Amino acid sequence: MANLKGLESVVSQLREERTNLINQLQHIDAALSVLGKLEGGRAYTKPRRRRLSASARRRIAAAQRARWARVKGQSKSARKGPADVTSIRTMSAAARRKIGAAQRKRWAKLKQQKRRQGNNRATRL
Repeated sequence: MANLKGLESVVSQLREERTNLINQLQHIDAALSVLGKLEGGRAYTKPRRRRLSASARRRIAAAQRARWARVKGQSKSARKGPADVTSIRTMSAAARRKIGAAQRKRWAKLKQQKRRQGNNRATRL
């Protein structure tokens, strides 16, 4: 029984020490938080997100609206002007026919090569 009473006192002392240490850690965390804010750095407890002021958000929004207006203005003016119509590149019908004929010629050549390879395989067997 004497041993149990001795153990109980040790356990109670350890619990008291633990509560004291927890309190001290809370005070240290608070001090670090304050010191972090004083130096202009982040607080110790929570990393915080940088916030923009309302005027900064308004300036950014106005700049973006101006960029969009410029882009939209350019696209409309490109469609309207008669001189701008010639800048759109289109292919003539004759050029398309030439390209189509050249492609068909390449396809025919490939098809012929495949036929030759097929014949060679048949004779080898």
